Amino acid sequence: MTNLDGKNDLIIFTDGGARGNPGPAAIGVVIKNQQEKILASFGKYLGPTTNNVAEYQAVIEALSWLVTNLIDETDKRKINFYLDSKLVVCQLNGLYKIKDFKLKSLIVKTRELEKKVTAKIFYNFIPRSKNYQADSLVNQTLDKETY
Repeated sequence: MTNLDGKNDLIIFTDGGARGNPGPAAIGVVIKNQQEKILASFGKYLGPTTNNVAEYQAVIEALSWLVTNLIDETDKRKINFYLDSKLVVCQLNGLYKIKDFKLKSLIVKTRELEKKVTAKIFYNFIPRSKNYQADSLVNQTLDKETY
């Protein structure tokens, strides 16, 4: 039985950042259900890389979490990702070409995980001020790892 009422939809906020570009980088991921209950919230240190790589890595980590934790349920869901990187959102939505080799490999990995999730996935751009929870996780993780 397929659930089409939206109650099982997910909202995912992701962020990636590097201090310096490239520089020490981290990601932040916040996964919520439609009722705004946080299902998962985590940061991860990446080491030295670029902002764009960190942004992609945050999406990949969120998708990996879904595959590990919700694989049997995702086909009944719609998943809205919210990122504050217009470049990454436009690339994931096929609006911008990807010229950088490293980003091309990350989008391939993203597409592989999307197939495993099986839900309808939408990537949306939001201002950084609306992405404060994921952004905060990036900064907390970087503070912990670099100081």
